Amino acid sequence: MCKLSHRAINQLGQLLETSVIIIGAGPAGAGTSFFLSKYEIPHIVIEKEVFPRDKVCGDACSGKTALVINRADPAWLSEILADPAGFMPSWGITFVAPNRKPLDIPFSPNRTPQTKAPGFTVSRLVFDDFLFRKMASPYCTILQGTTLSSIDDTAGRVTVKAACNGVYYEITAPVIVGADGDKSTVRKKYLNAETSPKTYAVGLRAYYEGVTGLHKDNFIELHFLPQMLPGYLWIFPLPNGMANVGVGILSERIRKKKINLREQMLDVIKNDPLLAPRFANARLVGKIQGCGLPLALDRKPLSGDNFLLTGDAGCLIDPFSGEGIGNALYSGMLAAAAIKEAGEKGNYSAAFLKTAYDDVVYKRLGDEFKVSAALQRLCKYPWLFNFVVNKARKSPSLSNTISSMFTNMDLREQLSKPSFYLKILFNK
Repeated sequence: MCKLSHRAINQLGQLLETSVIIIGAGPAGAGTSFFLSKYEIPHIVIEKEVFPRDKVCGDACSGKTALVINRADPAWLSEILADPAGFMPSWGITFVAPNRKPLDIPFSPNRTPQTKAPGFTVSRLVFDDFLFRKMASPYCTILQGTTLSSIDDTAGRVTVKAACNGVYYEITAPVIVGADGDKSTVRKKYLNAETSPKTYAVGLRAYYEGVTGLHKDNFIELHFLPQMLPGYLWIFPLPNGMANVGVGILSERIRKKKINLREQMLDVIKNDPLLAPRFANARLVGKIQGCGLPLALDRKPLSGDNFLLTGDAGCLIDPFSGEGIGNALYSGMLAAAAIKEAGEKGNYSAAFLKTAYDDVVYKRLGDEFKVSAALQRLCKYPWLFNFVVNKARKSPSLSNTISSMFTNMDLREQLSKPSFYLKILFNK
């Protein structure tokens, strides 16, 4: 069913003109919309689903997510932190090495009762609907339940044709934003030659009720099992006694080892000596579902003449942590700023958008991606992972150093340098 949201579109079936077309109303599209509205730039969002709708994901939101939401409207972040039934504050991460020894890393080791949680977990069904409702603005028109049929560009204008409940639309604008996920229609239209399946990982997600042994401060868990390296199995606690349980692994490894990922995941849950007791009385809720994970393993084009790509459409998932939500929102925020600048100068050319958008994204996130890619490569060596975890379990100073690396990129970069491990080896 087609739903027109927030502003009624007049003269259905006729040509609609706006300043920006956004394809997709997930975190990347919502992030773009929030800041376009702040800049008072009219835009139309086209979404194929009808909200609320589910999205396969790990459901973990980092400090980057909180930062963008706070910049959009501080009241929204306060609303999230005041809703324990929908959002669960997360205070740290537990790494479980291939030798099955855990290492707890708090995000805020010196927190006080006044400290706000740096991150949270929430189902995408809840979170995306929250973001969707916050898009309401005099400058935003949302057309959901809509099928996109074509994207064309002529004389510096983009024309989108779409159908909704038997009604056909032609929408034109000087720029289009691809926020339509890993199978992005916008990316295929403009950058089909740049789509490389070798950069993808595959993720499976399941919801379980009754998983035991979760951390009292809702730490998210990453289990680096030997058979999954350089991927991992995750357990993310959610409100109402639920947990998001899943696996992420490189597609290349799946093909090379002929892995049935679903069978492997269920086998680990049933037979791993650390996990099996925790799932003994747990119940699978719903189906195990999968998704593609377009990783930011190298620098890819994010824009061109009259278009920009955000979030998964731009292949902006962190190669190590698998974080996609925060990067989607953050890239949307940067896309809106670039569009504002392009509109002021009347220049939506590839050269201008590369400087205003691509270069800014990679300046802000590029080092993080490089470090994460290096960490992913290091995870191929189980002995090295075991070595660091064993040392950190015995050394509070090393554990605190690793904790700081999650908030300080300069420190995090040390993890990718051989000198870091030599210092550990010689206790320096």
